Amino acid sequence: MILLRRLLVALVVVAVVLVAGRVLDARDRRYPQSDAETRVLYLTSGDTIGRLALGFDAALADVYWIRAVQHYGRDRRMPRYAGRYELLAPLVDITTTLDPHFTTAYVFGAIFLAEPLPNGPDQFDEAVALLEKGLRAEPDAWRYAQYLGFLHFWHRDDRQAAAREFERAASIPGAPVWLKPLAAQMFVEGGDRQAARTLLESLALSEESWIRDLAGRRLRELGPS
Repeated sequence: MILLRRLLVALVVVAVVLVAGRVLDARDRRYPQSDAETRVLYLTSGDTIGRLALGFDAALADVYWIRAVQHYGRDRRMPRYAGRYELLAPLVDITTTLDPHFTTAYVFGAIFLAEPLPNGPDQFDEAVALLEKGLRAEPDAWRYAQYLGFLHFWHRDDRQAAAREFERAASIPGAPVWLKPLAAQMFVEGGDRQAARTLLESLALSEESWIRDLAGRRLRELGPS
């Protein structure tokens, strides 16, 4: 009985959302909102919104994520607009607070935030903070550390920072074995040959023969310490 009641409540909520969406769409077509109206975020706290969500946090997270994508896409097409992307970081933060396991929002939110001008907000620090938030929510999500490494490599050309993130990702259970060789290569390119040597020496003890062979070749290329 309780399960049936919950199912009915969920169906009613879905129906209301669908009807409201149709009504809002019809209203927007007949009475388009001004840009100032569409750029307002009345609630900026994901925790507050979560308390108002009445248990539908994940569904509401989808709504905020859709709004974040629309905000990014619209502002990217408006290169002359002053103060573009000002709602992107808050929208993504709300999304991931409502649903702390929203992988797509973490990954693509970070990509959007880190995109340099004029095609993005160039908010590198906010992108890093978003992926770190994902790691706090899911400490076993090695992909977030991997994406942090790529962010440092692509947007800052900081091979040392990239190497540290790839090494962190590699240390998380379940991470692919190629992350450690990648971290070692980044250490070499970043000028920290000793860190690369330490990592390669540990790889030389791997149970995987191809990893041992690769580590051996890289160590010979490094030469004597």
